[in-house]
Amino acid sequence: MDTDTHITPAAAAAVESKEEADSFTKVKNKKTQKRKREQDGVDMDTEEPVASKRPQFPPISGDKLKGPDEMRKIAVPAHRYTPLKENWLKIFTPIVENLQLQVRFNLKTRNVEIKTCKDTQDIGSLTKATDFVRAFVLGFQVEDALALIRLDELFLESFDVTDVKPLKGDHLSRAIGRIAGKGGKTKFTIENVTKTRIVLADAKVHILGSFQNIKMARTAICNLILGSPPSKVYGNIRVVASRTAERF
Repeated sequence: MDTDTHITPAAAAAVESKEEADSFTKVKNKKTQKRKREQDGVDMDTEEPVASKRPQFPPISGDKLKGPDEMRKIAVPAHRYTPLKENWLKIFTPIVENLQLQVRFNLKTRNVEIKTCKDTQDIGSLTKATDFVRAFVLGFQVEDALALIRLDELFLESFDVTDVKPLKGDHLSRAIGRIAGKGGKTKFTIENVTKTRIVLADAKVHILGSFQNIKMARTAICNLILGSPPSKVYGNIRVVASRTAERF
């Protein structure tokens, strides 16, 4: 006996929706793909690198390192002729004996000329000697400038008072006076706390020291130029100096 099967409209709709769902391809979530890619990358990084053989080169002889003789010239302003003449032996001795360079003062061009020769061992000696003479020409004492030859991590930095704040007339004079202090007290305090040497030449400021110490001294001088009272500047640089000492 045949039985007629009657399909209800709801059941027919359910079958059609199932067929449509089967016809669509399932798209993977992008976050899942990204996470899987990162895991693959981690797995790839954890693999041991293949040891490559380091190439071996024979040492280069000193004759091949030396090129043609180089020369540097440092211009000497008129007000530094007399100090240069008085301290010439102190300047001449370390450049010739320690750095094995040749040096002379050209009377026509008013320049100190430094030149390498066959006895020069270190390539960087010419740069050290140039910085040494330039520091003396800027106004530093020979003993202070000599540290540029003996130590490697020392630098020279120069800037103008008007670079910090455009001042004119009496305002500029007062700013320079704030940097120097009464009898040079403020300048000496900044030098001692930051372990630098400072030269005030009219509206120019020259600082000699290590990178970190120059940064501290420059910040203190800029604050004085902008009008901060010296007592506040002293406190700030002492705090920074103590932090730096603790760090090292």
